[in-house]
Amino acid sequence: MLRPMEGVRVLEVAQFTFVPAAGAVLADWGADVIKVEHAESGDAQRGLSRLMGMPVGGGSFAPLMEHPNRGKRSIGLALERPEALEVLYDLARTSDVFLTNFLPGARRRLGIELEDIRKVNPDIIYVRGSGFGSQGAEAERGGYDSTAFWARGGSAMGTTPAGFDGLCSMPAGAYGDSIGGMTIAGGIAGALFARERTGETSVVDVSLLGVGAWASALSVGFALLAGGPLPRMNTGQTARTNPLVGNYRTADDRWLVLAMLQPGRYWPEFCRHVGREDLIEDERFASAEKLMANAEDAAEILQEVLGSRTLAEWTTRFAGMEGQWAIAQDAWEVSQDPALRANGFIAEVTDAEGRRRELVASPVQFDQTPARLTRAPQFAEQTDEILRALGKSDEDLINLKISGAVT
Repeated sequence: MLRPMEGVRVLEVAQFTFVPAAGAVLADWGADVIKVEHAESGDAQRGLSRLMGMPVGGGSFAPLMEHPNRGKRSIGLALERPEALEVLYDLARTSDVFLTNFLPGARRRLGIELEDIRKVNPDIIYVRGSGFGSQGAEAERGGYDSTAFWARGGSAMGTTPAGFDGLCSMPAGAYGDSIGGMTIAGGIAGALFARERTGETSVVDVSLLGVGAWASALSVGFALLAGGPLPRMNTGQTARTNPLVGNYRTADDRWLVLAMLQPGRYWPEFCRHVGREDLIEDERFASAEKLMANAEDAAEILQEVLGSRTLAEWTTRFAGMEGQWAIAQDAWEVSQDPALRANGFIAEVTDAEGRRRELVASPVQFDQTPARLTRAPQFAEQTDEILRALGKSDEDLINLKISGAVT
C-alpha cells in the first residue's frame, strides 16, 4: 500500500477542525503527525458536547475529535512555560512541517511565529490556516467556517432560493473546515514536492474565506463578467432551458436530482424509463431545440410523472439508464452508500476500548487502495513516548510534569 507521506513528520499546534483536518489527511497518507495540545485544557474542541444541535459522541470515541485527529500522536504542552516551549523547539528540529491555526497575536506571544520556528529549523515548511488570510486589515481576526467560508465565501446566499424567508445554513458540522483541511493537505504536498526538487522551503497559507470563494468560483466569475450582482436563482427549480436538469419530488416526499446536460441525447431514453414514450413524439419536444424552448412545459409534466411514484420505484425503473441522476441522501444514507463502501470510503477504525467503529475516509486513494485508519489519540496520550524519543530521562519527565510544562 502506497503511503506517500511515510517518513514525513508534521508538528501540529492547532485546534478545532480546520487545520487539524489537514493533519488527519496527512496521517491517512502515512505522515507522523504530533498534535500539541495545551497541558491542562487540551484541544478546545474536546469540550464541545453538541454541534448543530447534534451530540458529538464522548468517552473513547467522539466523531467530532476522531474525524480531524485520527492517526495522530498527542502531547500535552503548556507553551506559555519556557520548558514546554523548548520541548516544542526540539520537536520542530526533527519535523518537516509546522502546522498551525493560532491567530498571529497568540503565535507571537507563545513564540511560535515563522521566525521562531525557522530559527531552530530553517528548512521546515511553515503552514498557517486562517479565517481571512495572512494579509490585509483582517489578518488578525479569527473566523469559523460558518462565517468565513459559508457566509463570506458566497455559499450561504448561493444556496438560498429567491423568495425564501431566511438564509440557508451549512448542511453539516465542520463543512467548510473539512474542505479547507483537504485543501491545506494538498498545499503541504505541493510544498514538500517543491522542497524535494529545489531544496527551497516555503510558507503555505490557506484561509477559510479563500476556500469558500474557490467553492463559489463560477458564480463569482459570472458576477465579475456581468459587472454586478447576479439575479437570485430559485435553486429548487429546473434549469430554464433544460427539464432534465433540476430537482423533482417523488410521491413519498423524497427528491430526485437530474443532471443530464444534453437534453436532446437523453430525452428519449428518459421518457421510456418513466413510461411516457408519447413525449418522445410530442411536437413540443420533438427536437433538442424545441425541448429547450418548451422546457417549462416539459418540467411540469415530469414533476407530475415523477410525483406519482415513490423513490424506491424510480430507483428500480432508472436502473441501467445512461442519463445522470441521483437521490438526495441524508447522512445515514450516505454512510450506507454502496459506491462509498465498495471503494472503501467508509472505513473501519478501532477505538481506544477495542471496539470497531466507522468513519469517512479522506477522499484521495493511491493505487485503488483504501486508507487504513487508526483512531485519534486520547488527550496527551503519547506525551511520555514523544519525550523519551527526544532523549528525555524519567527524571526529566517528572520535572517537566511537576513544573506544569507537560501533562
